[in-house]
Amino acid sequence: MFELMIHLENDSKKPLYEQIYTYIRENIADGKISYGEKLPSTRFLSKYLQVSRSTVELAYEQLLSEGYIESEPCRGYFVSDISKLYHIHIERENKEKEYSIRKKQQQSYKIVFSPNQNEMQYFPYNAWRKLSKEILAENNPDLFLAGEAAGEIELREAICNYIYHARGVNCIPDQIIVGAGNEYLLILLAQVLGSGRSVAIENPTYLQAYRTLQSMEYTMLAVGSDENGLSIEEIRVAKPDIIYTMPSRQFPMGMVMPMKRRLELLHWAAEKEDRYIIEDDHDSEFRYKGKPIPSLQGSDRNGKVIYMGTFSKSIGASIRVSYMVLPEHLLEVYYQKCGFYASTVPKEQQKMLAAFMNQGYFERYLNKMRGIYKGKHDIFLALLKKEAWVHKIYGDYAGMHVLVEVNSKMSAEEIVEEAKKQGVRIYALEEFMISDKKKPVMKYPTLVLGYGALSEAKMREGIAVIENVLQKEDSI
Repeated sequence: MFELMIHLENDSKKPLYEQIYTYIRENIADGKISYGEKLPSTRFLSKYLQVSRSTVELAYEQLLSEGYIESEPCRGYFVSDISKLYHIHIERENKEKEYSIRKKQQQSYKIVFSPNQNEMQYFPYNAWRKLSKEILAENNPDLFLAGEAAGEIELREAICNYIYHARGVNCIPDQIIVGAGNEYLLILLAQVLGSGRSVAIENPTYLQAYRTLQSMEYTMLAVGSDENGLSIEEIRVAKPDIIYTMPSRQFPMGMVMPMKRRLELLHWAAEKEDRYIIEDDHDSEFRYKGKPIPSLQGSDRNGKVIYMGTFSKSIGASIRVSYMVLPEHLLEVYYQKCGFYASTVPKEQQKMLAAFMNQGYFERYLNKMRGIYKGKHDIFLALLKKEAWVHKIYGDYAGMHVLVEVNSKMSAEEIVEEAKKQGVRIYALEEFMISDKKKPVMKYPTLVLGYGALSEAKMREGIAVIENVLQKEDSI
C-alpha cells in the first residue's frame, strides 16, 4: 500500500470524487501505477485526503466499472491489466479522428453536383406557416392521437386526385398507403407479397431500393437496359417474380420507356398470377420537352402494377412523405399483415400536406418550379456544350441531373477524386451500380451531374474545376 499525492481543489467545478478518479486513471494509463499494484483502502485514502469515505468509494466504483482496477474480497483494490483496454481506447480515438476527418470533408465541398438536391429558396414558406397555424389553432385533441395506419383519409384523397390528373393513375383512396419514405413502403410491400421472392432491377439503379429489398431477403437480379429501358429478353432469362422499374425516367440513366416496351412488361406480368411490377415514378414531375409521360399503372388492366411516388423531389427531401398504390386484390393482405402498424408520418404533417394540395398551393408551386428547373436545365446544358471535354450528354429535358460522357483517359472515379481535392463533389456513374455487378455501361467515363440546387455562378465554377482536373491529366 502506498500514498497517493493527489492535489484536490475544493473550489473546482469538478467533484472531489471525479478529481480522485481522474488522477488514478491517468497514472494507471501512463504506467506510473503499474499492473497488480495495490491501491490504498478507501478508509486510509479518505483519512489521508481528508474527504469522506463515500467520496473515495465513488471514485473507486468508477474505476472498477471502467476496468482500470479490480476488487478482491478481504484483500482490497488492485490495478488491472489495461493493455486490451488501452487498445480499445486507442481504436476508439482513431475512429473518432477518422469520423472528424470524414465530417470535415463532407462539409468542405464548396459545390455539390447532387442529383438529389432541390432548390428550396422559392418554397412558399409563408403559406406553409399559415396552414400550420390554422391546423394547430383548431384545438383538436384528435390531432395528437394515432392516425390511420394507411394515412389520413384527406391526404390519400388529395394524392388520389393528383396522381389521376397528373400521372394517369387509376385508383381509389383506399388503395393508397402513405409512409415515411419509399424504403419504408418497400418493407411493407415485401411483407404483403411474402418472402422468398426474386426481383429484377435495372443496373445502374436507385440503390436504396435495391438495398432495402435485399435486406428483406429477396433475391435481387441485376438486369441490363437498352435505349428503351429494361431489357425484356434479359427478364425472360432471369425469370424473376417481380420487376422493379422506373419507366417514366430511369434513374440515373434518364431514359423513358416507350409504350411498346411497357406493354411487353405488362404482358409478362399477366402470364402468371404471382408476378408483379413495382413502378417507381422517379422524377416524373419535371419534364421540359414534349407531353408528360403517363404512368405504367394507368395502362394496367390486370392489377399487376404497384405504383410508388414521393414528394421528396416535388417539395423537399426532408418532408419524408411517400405513397404506394396497391392493386385492390392486395388490400386485404395488406391489412392482415401490416394493418396494425402505426403510421410513420405525423398526423399534423399529413393534414398540412393535404391542405397544401387541396388549397392549390402545391400545384402553383410545382408549376413555378418546372419553369425554374427548366431555366437551370437550359443554362447548364448551354455551359456543358461549350466544353471540349464533353463527348455526349444523356438524360436531358427532364429531372434535375444529366449524364455526361467525358473525353478523357482518366476513369470517372479518378475524375471524381481529383475534383474532391478542389472542393467540388461530382458523381461517377459507377456509384449507382450494384457493387458486385459493376461493368462498363458507357464507352467513355461518365459523370452524373445534378444542377437542381445550383446557381449559374456555381455551375460555371464547378465546370471550371472539372476542366482544370482534365487539363492536369493532359499536362502529365
